[in-house]
Amino acid sequence: MNRVKIAVALTIAVAAAGLTFAKGREAEVRVVHASPDAPAVDVKVNGAVAVPNLAFGSISGYASLPAGQYDVQVVPAGLNSPVVIDLTGDNALNLFYNRDYTVVALNILSKIEPLLLVDNNNPAPRPFARVRFVHASPDAPAVDIAVAGGPVLFGNIPFKGVGDYVEVPKGFYDLEVRLAGTKTVVLPLPAVKLEGGTTYTVFAMGFAAGNPSLHAVIAVDAENPGKDNGKAKGLSK
Repeated sequence: MNRVKIAVALTIAVAAAGLTFAKGREAEVRVVHASPDAPAVDVKVNGAVAVPNLAFGSISGYASLPAGQYDVQVVPAGLNSPVVIDLTGDNALNLFYNRDYTVVALNILSKIEPLLLVDNNNPAPRPFARVRFVHASPDAPAVDIAVAGGPVLFGNIPFKGVGDYVEVPKGFYDLEVRLAGTKTVVLPLPAVKLEGGTTYTVFAMGFAAGNPSLHAVIAVDAENPGKDNGKAKGLSK
């Protein structure tokens, strides 16, 4: 489902709820399915399906929403129940103007839960790329993300942990996921291309011991406005 269709669906949900807010740069929201044993899901906003049939490893495009509170529920695709994530009432999703958000559904299905991230999608300086790391593998220990045979970029990140943004020179990188504090490589990430002026999030998903196996999903979050591209154009690996 492309960004325009998602935005239209969310706008309909907002209108149906009778919500109105002051003008400003709207919040932008996307959803990531990172629960390795969960089926494809529908994401409902204020009772209406906004993101349908989102499969494990998939990332929706960003959709613009006015600031305010939204009821968000996640259910198996095509069904109304069970509700596996329920952000309603006092737990409703609260969005602010001038902010971008990523909602990650993670953990095993029996313990599935949301992780709300506030994104920095301001343009990165053109000679550099901006990168962060999200540990979304439920059975993997804390890890380091490092340049192969070189320095650590994100150190000692546990499950559900987030390595904050770093800026690195653009180019190709051989990266590796290591057991925290060791040289033991659990996932090699060769030839990762990081383009100048671009912001990325690297998600570690899957099981360290099981299927689907541990792997990286690299999302292009934002690109320099000088390039003929927009947010969340796709995955780079």
